[in-house]
Amino acid sequence: MTAEILINISPREARAALVENGVLQEIFLERANKRGLISNIYKGRVSRVLPGMQAAFVDIGLERTAFLHASDIVHPAVGENGSPDLPVDEGRTPDIQTLVSEGGEILVQVLKDPLGTKGARLTTFITIPSRYLVYMPKGRGIGISARIEDEAERQRLREAANLFVRADEPGGYIVRTAAEGATPDALRADMMFLQKLWSVLSEKAAAAKPGNLVHEDLPLPVRVMRDVVSSGIEHVGVDQPETHQRMIEFARTFMPEMTERIELYRGERPIFDLYGVEDEIQKSLERKVPLKSGGHLIFDQTESMTTIDVNTGAYVGQRSLEETIFRTNLEAAVAIARQLRLRNLGGIIIIDFIDMEEEEHRKQVLQALEKSLAADHAKNHISSVSPLGLVEMTRKRTRESLEHMLCSACPTCEGRGFVKTTETVCYEIFREILRQSRQFQFQELMVLAHQDVIERLLDEESAALAELEVHTGKPIRLQTEALYQQDQYDVVLM
Repeated sequence: MTAEILINISPREARAALVENGVLQEIFLERANKRGLISNIYKGRVSRVLPGMQAAFVDIGLERTAFLHASDIVHPAVGENGSPDLPVDEGRTPDIQTLVSEGGEILVQVLKDPLGTKGARLTTFITIPSRYLVYMPKGRGIGISARIEDEAERQRLREAANLFVRADEPGGYIVRTAAEGATPDALRADMMFLQKLWSVLSEKAAAAKPGNLVHEDLPLPVRVMRDVVSSGIEHVGVDQPETHQRMIEFARTFMPEMTERIELYRGERPIFDLYGVEDEIQKSLERKVPLKSGGHLIFDQTESMTTIDVNTGAYVGQRSLEETIFRTNLEAAVAIARQLRLRNLGGIIIIDFIDMEEEEHRKQVLQALEKSLAADHAKNHISSVSPLGLVEMTRKRTRESLEHMLCSACPTCEGRGFVKTTETVCYEIFREILRQSRQFQFQELMVLAHQDVIERLLDEESAALAELEVHTGKPIRLQTEALYQQDQYDVVLM
């Protein structure tokens, strides 16, 4: 598998695309006026404590107060050597009122960006990532990424990291997936960097006022280098000289083996046009996703969950109906995994595969879905097929979906996804005319509406309109309003 990262920089926006075998898999986006907050560290002030929810609202200087749950607060009894991985108070979360109080100052880190009407999600378990390690100032011990599956390599990395951990120094470390194959010296360099960075941040936090930003995560291009780039990435292309230079400097310090693979793109065609990335982004905003076989997927994203419906469409297969359904579902499983990453969909996801009679086919479709999601950076969990034949899964949601980042609700339908038909609007107009005629005196009536509505009134509904004129005894004039939406109209008394 060949993998590349393409980075496009414009004056107010940075975008990064992960392309595998020429196919877009993930898109990362950051805008100057709305940078992501995840991993940012703030000095906050507790504005409200909610014992019933075991949570607190914290003012960190944003438009909305942020949410901090008791389970995300370091327990005082644990102290500086505590760990978020260990149970607190014999597995029970302490009472929020024993952990924070209104007006108190607290150092917090953003776990989730504000999503929709919800504020940011916070934690006091601060984590600071580097290339190979994640430092936990209030943690302890050495943890190894679950994505490193080779047991011998896990043991090697644990022993290498333990060589440089001093018992008298607080904090713990998580060895990241990128550390697979890393030398002990590389791990030691990362440890020294993280300890120095935390020392600087601690001093800054002590002097900061509540509501101030203490530490901001790296900008998108460099963050992608740190979090996404691995030994499997063969090429990184970036189309701006300044960003290219910054990425080179970062690579020289933290990942020298990647320095030669970072290339400044100088072509005349936009870098995202190389693999049709722009077209793929546009397609990912559409509700319907075609499959190569002729089938298709339907994505419906709501506040509470995302539903995905699988249809055979024009695919008729070669053998039997069961075989046709099985092949469609297999193809759909792979496409769904890609679309979840590309659209950055999270939370509860319900997949309605086409009903399969054979148990073996159901197992193979689930296995195909699990295998395709294995490369996903976001944590996910797939349950078995429900009694209704639905696959229920969750995918960790940290940032807004691509649709929510790039789009807003339609002003015509207000996000419902549909508008009233011209027929429905005509009948509403008739009722409004009758209502007005019974309440007020007038010489004539004027109907202002969308062009399609006016045309229907003059054509299919002309007889009904004539009856209304006879009923009211007054003439009814029609006027097209170019700025009206299809379901907008006015009945004016003259």
